[in-house]
Amino acid sequence: MSEKLKIRAERPMGDPHTMRFALEREVQAGATFSGAEPGEAPLPRAILALDGVQALHVADAVVTVTKTPEAEWDALKAPVAAAIRETLAATDAPLGEGAAAPAPGGRDDAAVRDAVQHVLDAQANPSIAAHGGHVAVVDVKDGVVSLRMSGGCQGCAASAATLRHGVEQMIRMAVPEVREIVDVTDHSAGTNPYYSEAPAAPSGATPLLNRPVPPGAISEEQGRFMVAPDYLAPKLGLTPDALRAALRAGEAAATVEEGVGPDAGMTRITVRHGDRAWAAEIAPDGSAREVPPPRRAPDDEAALRQKIRAQIAGTPPDALPLTYGGLARALGMYMPGAVRRVTRALEATMAEDARAGRPLMASLVVSRMRGMTPGQGFFEEAARLGRGPAEDEDDAAWWAREMAAAREAYLARAQAG
Repeated sequence: MSEKLKIRAERPMGDPHTMRFALEREVQAGATFSGAEPGEAPLPRAILALDGVQALHVADAVVTVTKTPEAEWDALKAPVAAAIRETLAATDAPLGEGAAAPAPGGRDDAAVRDAVQHVLDAQANPSIAAHGGHVAVVDVKDGVVSLRMSGGCQGCAASAATLRHGVEQMIRMAVPEVREIVDVTDHSAGTNPYYSEAPAAPSGATPLLNRPVPPGAISEEQGRFMVAPDYLAPKLGLTPDALRAALRAGEAAATVEEGVGPDAGMTRITVRHGDRAWAAEIAPDGSAREVPPPRRAPDDEAALRQKIRAQIAGTPPDALPLTYGGLARALGMYMPGAVRRVTRALEATMAEDARAGRPLMASLVVSRMRGMTPGQGFFEEAARLGRGPAEDEDDAAWWAREMAAAREAYLARAQAG
C-alpha cells in the first residue's frame, strides 16, 4: 500500500471563501472549473460534487477551492482533502487525458500574444477606456506576458488593482498558457503620477513595478505584517543588524496603508531609511509584489504632527492622557520605531506651541514605563523652551498644571469646532 498523500491546507489572508490545498506532488498545468461547468475531468467532478463547493483552480501542486458563502470550512476541509487523495490514487490524469501538457493548447508565444491582445481588446479595454486608459501587450516570452498601461492608467494609483483584480483574471481564465503577467509601465511619467521615480532596471531584469516578493519574506502576525530583515535590509543598503538598529532608533521609518475604493483589500508597506525606500503591496490572498515607493510628501514630519494634533483633539477628555504606544497605534503606526517617531513629532509640536503661546499639547501623552508621566525628552525640551517648572515646584507638579491647561484648551477648541 502506498504512503498516504500529504496535503497542507491553508487559508489565504483576507479571503474567507477560499482555501489552498498544497500537495507534495505536482498535479497538472493550471485550469479553473466551476460548479456550473465541472466537465468530465475526475478531480473537478469529485470536488465540485461536494455540498458547498463553488469552484476550484488547479495549478502545479496547489488546488485552490472556493466555497459558497453559507458553507463552513470546518465541515468542508476533510472531504475536499479526501476527494483529492482518492482521485490522485485512482488516476494519473486528474484533469483528464491530454491535460498534463505544460501549456494547454500548445500555442507558441506569438499565438499567446495574439490571444492575450484579443482578450484585452474584447473584454478589458472597452471598460478601461471609459477612464481614459488602455492596456497593450508588449511582449510574450516563455509564457511571461509583459503589459504596458497608457493614458489615464499610466501613473494612476488604482493601476495595480486594475491589473491584478481585473485584467490579470480575464487573461488567465482565457489563456491558460500564461505563467506570469508583468507590468512594464513607467508609472512615474504618466499624467497621474503616483509612484516615485526610480532608476531603470538593468537590461533583462524584472521591472521594478509588479515584482513578486519571495514566499516567506512578508508574514502576518496578530494582524500585523512583518518583513524579514534578511530580505529587506539589502533593499535599503543595510545589513540585517543595521536595519534592526535603525528601526529601534527611529532612523528607519515604516508606514502601513490600507487601500480604499478600487484598492480596497490591498495593503501597502513602505519603509524608508535616509534617501532610500522600499515598498510592497499585499493582495487579499496574501500574495505580495514589490512596487516603487509612493512619492515622499514635501514634509512627512509636518504631516505627522498634523495627524497627531487631529488625533488628540478628537480624543474624548476622559480618555486623556494617551500613551505613546496608544497614540502610535491610533495613527496606524505598528512597525518598529513608530513610538520613537511619535515622540520626536510630539517634541516638535512643543516648539510650535511655545512660539504660539499655547499650552503644550505633548503634555497629554505619557509613558507607561515612567508611571504614566511624559518621557524625559518632554521635560528636557520644555526646559530648553523656557516652559519648565517654576522655582517652587518640581517636574511632576508643573506637568500636572500644564496638562490641565492643555486639556482645557484643546477641549474648548474641540467644542468650538
